[in-house]
Amino acid sequence: MCSVTSLVFCLSKLLPSEVAGKHVLELGARDVNGSVRPVVETWHPASYLGVDLEPGTGVDLVLDARELLDRFGAERFDVVIATEILEHIRDWRGIVSIMKRLLKPNGILLITTRSRGFEYHAYPADFWRFELADMATIFADMTIDALVPDPLDPGVFLRARKPEAFIEANPADHRLYSIVTGRQDREIQDSDLSGARYLRLVAMLHAKEAFRNLKRYIRQFSNSRPG
Repeated sequence: MCSVTSLVFCLSKLLPSEVAGKHVLELGARDVNGSVRPVVETWHPASYLGVDLEPGTGVDLVLDARELLDRFGAERFDVVIATEILEHIRDWRGIVSIMKRLLKPNGILLITTRSRGFEYHAYPADFWRFELADMATIFADMTIDALVPDPLDPGVFLRARKPEAFIEANPADHRLYSIVTGRQDREIQDSDLSGARYLRLVAMLHAKEAFRNLKRYIRQFSNSRPG
C-alpha cells in the first residue's frame, strides 16, 4: 500500500542509478491504493520482488516476511522498500531486523509508516505508531539519509543506508505508542487484543465501513433511477 505522500517521498529519495542493475525487494507489495513499482521498474533493476501475505497486483510471492531470510539468505537485496506496513506488524522488531539483514552493505532502505494521531486502520490489523525519535533510535545502526514527517498526515518517512561495517542494534527495550492499548508499550499481549479499547476501535472501524457502504449504495441507487 502507498499513500500519495509516501509515493512522492520514495520516488524523490531513490535515484535511477541506485536501482539500475540492482535487486529490489518490496514488502507489503499488494497495490491497493498506489505503488512505487511502476516507476521503479522503468529504472531497469536486475530484479524486482514484491512480497505480501495476500495475492494481488504487484505481488510476485505470497509469503510471511518472517520467512524471507530462510528463503533468500542475508545480504541479498540492494534496495528494500516498505510503505505503510510497519504499523500493521505486531512483531515490528523482528521484521525490522530481517529488513536490515536482507540488505547488502551500502544497500538502501525506504520506509514510510504512521505516527500518533493517525486513526485506527486495520488491514488486517493495526498496532503501532512511530515518531521521528523512534525511527532515529531503531535505525541508529544505519546511516540515516532522510528522516522527515509526512507533510499531510501523521506519519514518518525514512531513507537509510546499511554501512559496510554493520553491527545490528538491539531495540529490545524500546517502547512504541500502541493504538491498541493507548500507551507506550514494549509489546502487545494477547489480552490487549480482546480488551475494551481494542473492541471499541474495531467497532468504530466497522461502523465507518458500513457508513461508506451505505453512501455508496444510495449513490448507486440514485444514479440508477430513471431521470
